Amino acid sequence: MKKRILILIFFAALAQAYSQNKVGTTAAPFLGIGAGPRAIAMGGAFTAVANDPAALYWNPGGISRLDRNEVLLEHTNYLVGTSYNFFAAVVALDENNAIGVSVTNLAYGSSEVTTVSQPDGTGETWDANDWAIGLTYSRNLTDRFSIGGTAKMVMQQIWRESATGYALDAGLLYITPFNDMKIGMEIANFGTDMHMTGQDLFITHNPDPSVAGDNSKIPAEYYTGSYPLPLIFRIGLAMDVIKTSGSRLTLAVDALHPSDNVQTMNVGGEYSFDEFISVRFGYKSLFVPESEEGFTLGIGLNYDITSEFNVKFDYGYENYGLLKNLQEFGLTIGF
Repeated sequence: MKKRILILIFFAALAQAYSQNKVGTTAAPFLGIGAGPRAIAMGGAFTAVANDPAALYWNPGGISRLDRNEVLLEHTNYLVGTSYNFFAAVVALDENNAIGVSVTNLAYGSSEVTTVSQPDGTGETWDANDWAIGLTYSRNLTDRFSIGGTAKMVMQQIWRESATGYALDAGLLYITPFNDMKIGMEIANFGTDMHMTGQDLFITHNPDPSVAGDNSKIPAEYYTGSYPLPLIFRIGLAMDVIKTSGSRLTLAVDALHPSDNVQTMNVGGEYSFDEFISVRFGYKSLFVPESEEGFTLGIGLNYDITSEFNVKFDYGYENYGLLKNLQEFGLTIGF
């Protein structure tokens, strides 16, 4: 009964996502940038895989399946001179419960401030950053069914103006009896609207310039519009189609419906030899007309320093058509 109720909640949220489908009309679009070089190398088809710290982004219901504590650090030189950074830490409380913390940052760099009267610069610099900080809890309800949720704060800042919002993510992971095929679902960024505030929006206003002697400098503020967060619904399937003592081939597919863009599908796979070296491949944004996204590739190394401590190095390549490509690097420490 609990499973049925949770699934009904997901489909109710999905109905809301469909009713809000407006292309390019949300705040904080950086929340749609996928996290984790491994997941990206698999084409972003990771909702049902969800078995490393990047699951904090793709499906928080998966982290309770991790059998150890893990920390992920990722850096990407993103599009048009921006920088994408992702930190995720998962602590396994016991065999059925886990908590996690994630920090996402998209940095736009800085530039010199110029004005009409000072075209060569004022001596000041401005910068812009996007941030998301999340706290996650996940639990295995049965040996095959897991649920997780994330509460997060979302911030956008450009020079002296900023906006803050709050959101919830919820994820489910179910391991079916059919060859242990996994089904994953997530609703992400269900939260408040955001609008910019800051000192550069403060002004003085004269309500009636034609009247002499009135208060011509009433404190006022420019009002900026409010925009919703990009609500995203994901559902995915993943299965080990080959699994022997020395090799494993996992194939995965995700279907996505974001509230600020069109529906799409991601596919990917991972071949691992002795769980030491892995080769990944995928394709993003299937059926999206004129998409610049496309095929993805990657490789990973998993080295056990001791029986209790290991490190993973992951690299992901993502083709972006006219926008060239992205190369993503990640380090995961398990203990």
